[in-house]
Amino acid sequence: MTFLLPPLDIPTTLQMIVAASFTMAAALAAMGPQQRDGISLWALALVLHGGAFALFVLRGQAPDWASIVLGNALLAGTLALLLGAVQQFHARPLPWMAMGLPVLGQALLATLLLDDYRWRLAGINVVLTLQTAAVLWALWFPQRPQPARGAVLVTLGLAPHTLLLAVRAGWVAWYGAPNQGLLQSGTTQGVTFLTSYVVIILASLGFVLMTKDRVDAANRRLATTDALTGVANRRALIQALDRDMALALRTQEPYAVMMLDLDHFKNVNDRHGHLAGDQVLCHVAGVLRQRLRAQDMVGRYGGEEFLVLMPCTAAAGALEAAQALRQAVEQSPCPYGGQTIPITVSIGVCASPLAPGDSWDQLIHVADQALYSAKQAGRNRVAWAPLPRHAGPETLPNTEF
Repeated sequence: MTFLLPPLDIPTTLQMIVAASFTMAAALAAMGPQQRDGISLWALALVLHGGAFALFVLRGQAPDWASIVLGNALLAGTLALLLGAVQQFHARPLPWMAMGLPVLGQALLATLLLDDYRWRLAGINVVLTLQTAAVLWALWFPQRPQPARGAVLVTLGLAPHTLLLAVRAGWVAWYGAPNQGLLQSGTTQGVTFLTSYVVIILASLGFVLMTKDRVDAANRRLATTDALTGVANRRALIQALDRDMALALRTQEPYAVMMLDLDHFKNVNDRHGHLAGDQVLCHVAGVLRQRLRAQDMVGRYGGEEFLVLMPCTAAAGALEAAQALRQAVEQSPCPYGGQTIPITVSIGVCASPLAPGDSWDQLIHVADQALYSAKQAGRNRVAWAPLPRHAGPETLPNTEF
């Protein structure tokens, strides 16, 4: 016994597409004007998409210039705006030529072939195929969206539709167009328009997911990054310490922490102003990032204090690195307002093998005590102290190892 699905009613399918387009456009518009992420352009594209299919529904009732020429121009305009939305998402300039020419070409093609349904249908599908392919190319090249799950959803919506349009264009050009017209039920028509309905939902949700992932990533950066210097903030440092210490205990590797404090930082603010002080903090953060290893982490612990985390680092390596950092800061005065501001730092180091029961706050406390020793010894110094089960702090001179 064979079961055959009845053919889709084309006018009803087109009305569903219109309703879905306008509904999704309203939902995206309610998200607010996110110009830099392309949401506004995507919402406007859906408005044009709904308008195009509303004109298609009126085929035979509205003048041909409206239901054919204007309708197909709006459809090309939809894909042009989708291309612009993707470009905006990637912070690229809008490709006005690539956006505008297909719309003009589609309108001209529909006008010239107004009485030739076969070649008009073939030509229109070729233009739409090229436009959707351009959207997909702009989505993935030359830079891949990160994370890619939203872009994958957009691709799952647009890629099959692009293939269907290409096949339809070739089929019509080779075998001819059906005689029943746009609004008559048929397998090819039904599949094409049902795919259009699915594309609206899937691709639009994918684009929303892309923008959401970007906002989430930005919020995570804000939650873990010092707004002034761009290095890790206190929260991120503590999270890293929790993770690193658990690993160091399992692997029995040594761990080192440095506490750095800018010497006489109050004098910088008093003599040059707080903007100069901010510049000095940013400058020092940059020097530290340039001199540290990839596995190390530097963050602003508070005020003019920086914390450096150095996994798998014994005392000798940590002290050598601390002296190198101290010298790098001393030899890199901060440029500000046409002059340079000399800077030095005092550094306290705690470097020890870890044992069960050790905690990150102990490491920081001991490094802070060592920093106090460096300050008491005259500043611009490195002082080292192990965890309490070992000997006390030792101040090191300004010499290279």
